[in-house]
Amino acid sequence: MLLALTFDLNKNTMSLQIGMAAPDFSLYNTEKNKVSLSDFRGKAVLVLFFPLAFTGVCTNEMCSMRDQLAAYNSMNAEVLGISVDSLFTLGEFKKANNLNFTLLSDFNKTTAKAYGSLFDTFVFDMEGVARRSAFVIDAEGNIQYAEVLESAGDLPNFEAIQECLKSLQA
Repeated sequence: MLLALTFDLNKNTMSLQIGMAAPDFSLYNTEKNKVSLSDFRGKAVLVLFFPLAFTGVCTNEMCSMRDQLAAYNSMNAEVLGISVDSLFTLGEFKKANNLNFTLLSDFNKTTAKAYGSLFDTFVFDMEGVARRSAFVIDAEGNIQYAEVLESAGDLPNFEAIQECLKSLQA
């Protein structure tokens, strides 16, 4: 678990630290409704940034979340998957993989940037793709876990995420 995320102040990014308020966001879901982080006050939220729909590791990660959703629900946690794909692409991705949780489009990249979860340059010279990241936000809206991965081929530590969520129930 990362205890603090520090970003380049020259790029006007903030430093996220455990215990601080999570940056709020309002993004469109695959049903074309605006969803805000603040909508989930009163329950824990697992925010998962993933690079791109329909890619191997991202599909595996999101399908794993689908298969484990009951465990997260039992911990009173809402799961939100966020990528820079359009809401239309995410809708097709959700349908193709029978995903049973909310996917949000950060097409304008504002949320990924606020969370320090944006590649400057990704594969094939693509700019502005979300970094694979995981954040646990408690019922009061504070960050309790943060993991931003350097390699898009790596997955977050879901065991540590579940431990964090369990500790929030105590």
